[in-house]
Amino acid sequence: MNHSPADVPRRRALSVADYVDGVLAGDRATVARAITLVESRKPEHRVQAQEMLVQLLPHAGKAHRVGITGVPGVGKSTFIEALGTQLTGAGRKVAVLAVDPTSGRTGGSILGDKTRMTELGQDPNAFIRPSPSAGTLGGVARATRESMVVVEAAGYDVVLVETVGVGQSETTVAEMVDLFLVLMLPGAGDELQGIKKGILEIADLLVVNKADGDNTDRALRATREYKGALHILQPADPHWSARVLTCSALTRTGITEVWDTVREHRQVLEAAAVDGGNAFDAKRAGQQVRWMWAMVRDRLMAALDDHPAVRDAAATLEAAVAKGETTPALAADRLLKVFGAERGDA
Repeated sequence: MNHSPADVPRRRALSVADYVDGVLAGDRATVARAITLVESRKPEHRVQAQEMLVQLLPHAGKAHRVGITGVPGVGKSTFIEALGTQLTGAGRKVAVLAVDPTSGRTGGSILGDKTRMTELGQDPNAFIRPSPSAGTLGGVARATRESMVVVEAAGYDVVLVETVGVGQSETTVAEMVDLFLVLMLPGAGDELQGIKKGILEIADLLVVNKADGDNTDRALRATREYKGALHILQPADPHWSARVLTCSALTRTGITEVWDTVREHRQVLEAAAVDGGNAFDAKRAGQQVRWMWAMVRDRLMAALDDHPAVRDAAATLEAAVAKGETTPALAADRLLKVFGAERGDA
């Protein structure tokens, strides 16, 4: 018997209690719908999502959160599948999330990765979620952070957050994970010169992938060069010196060492005393507070953009600044006054 979409029970509107119960039960369909809810930008959905997240929050926070980045061609999808399937084979539940602010323009790559990660994609203990189809980095990052709460509450104890965007997306992902892993290609040389210094500064672990066959010697040389480069940089964390490892995601060698290092990183931070607690908890707490202020800034900008009087004044003030008729500072003060947030030191 054929059913219209309206007849399918899972299509019915869910209450907050429905979402919470389904997520805590680990129901994959409800987890997917809960993530769709947090991705929505509709005001009524945002209210419902926040009510849901408040109830899920006590059940989240226990997972290993690992950020993964790397240049195109480094083998991210192969690496994630190799790591993910090894973890699920060891009894863990793995969620893969993406931060891709470019996907609205390019169609994104995570969907392609999902089709390539066929083994992990079919694993009942894995959950792969594409990035929202469009949006600013701030919006996509918000959705990813809130999706982490959902999947952790659903029992996924390893969350892999892939950055497939450009620019600030690596820093944004580093701010939402416990360990930030950068995949590198075997031939260091020019790549070492061209890699963004900022990426090395926030990396907790560099992994030279494709260390197999003819690439083995190049991978070992690259490892030595990366170690030298990291030696002269300030560590991302005072309690941890970034490591450099080699692996072959294709042959699945070195993957165990990568995961052992992820676990060691957490153990080191949990053992380091900080202000009456430990460095791991302090890092998580600091990320939450910085995320709160990021949300404040995003919402203030959104409110500013949506303010009718600000929109009316903006075009005239932009033209005046462009012509040199007024300074950017005075124009900014004027917009803030129109908005109702005039600076006291203006």
